[in-house]
This record gives sequence, structure tokens and C-alpha cells, in this order.
Amino acid sequence: MTPPIIMPPLFTIGYEHTTPGVFLGELARAKVGLVIDVRAVAASRRPGFSKRQLAAALAERGIGYLHLRALGTPKEGRLAARSGDVGTLFRIYEAHLATAPAREELDALTALVRTGQRLCLLCYERDPGHCHRQRVAALMAERTGIAIENLFAAPLSHDAARTPP
Repeated sequence: MTPPIIMPPLFTIGYEHTTPGVFLGELARAKVGLVIDVRAVAASRRPGFSKRQLAAALAERGIGYLHLRALGTPKEGRLAARSGDVGTLFRIYEAHLATAPAREELDALTALVRTGQRLCLLCYERDPGHCHRQRVAALMAERTGIAIENLFAAPLSHDAARTPP
């Protein structure tokens, strides 16, 4: 009898309050093979976290990058999140998940999860409880039975921000 395949967890991570080096180190520690960016807009005011820079830095470490834009939060949801209205964010996001583009990308993500790769969902917010990526992860758990593990890159300290490396 063939032993059952043990799936690695589906990781999630946010890059709020950290540096690219610490962030990349956390992904390497977890042996992530593919980062799945679930931001609607894969641009960032934080150096190193915009789509092209991030994909290049990941590639240097042997980690793949995939942007699933349709799994990002619509503009109204992002505005609600910025104002601290998490309830409105999740209400808007839940409606967004019913759209055809979001359903198609959820199906694509489900297929990726079923491959057994070490995947990590990426967004900005450090706290997964305040981020739509947690809903995406929960849907993957419902669809595939995969366990979810939230990664946390160490935050940049205020002293480190003032002291050049």
C-alpha cells in the first residue's frame, strides 16, 4: 500500500514593518518554493517589495514568483483596510470572490496547492487577521484540507531604521 502524501502547509506572510533581507530569510527558513502575490496592485512604496524587484530577489534565492492579481482586494476594500474598517474590507472582499476572475484564480491556486509545492501567499499586512490573504488561505484549506501556517518576518526596529547597516 502506498503511504499517503503529506502536504506541506500553505504559508502566508506580510511584509509590513520588515526589510527585504529579513523577509527573504523567513521565506528561506520555511523552504518556500513559490511566493504567490495576492495584492491587486503589486507595487509598493517600500523598496524591494514591488513586483519586478521582489520577483528578481526571490529568483536569486531559487524561489518562484506568481502574481494572482484577481485575488487582490478591490480599491474600496483597500481604502476600508487603511481606515481600520476590517469588517467592511472583508464584506467587500467576500463579494469580490464571487466574480469570475477571482473564481478562476482560486481554481488555479487550488490546482497549485494540490501539487504539494511549498507555497506562500504574500500581501502587505503583517497581521493575517487584518488581511484578505487569510480568507484565501481558508478557502484553500476548505478545498484541499491543507494546513495554514502564518509566517512573520521580524519587524524593523526604530533604532535599526536610524542606524545605517
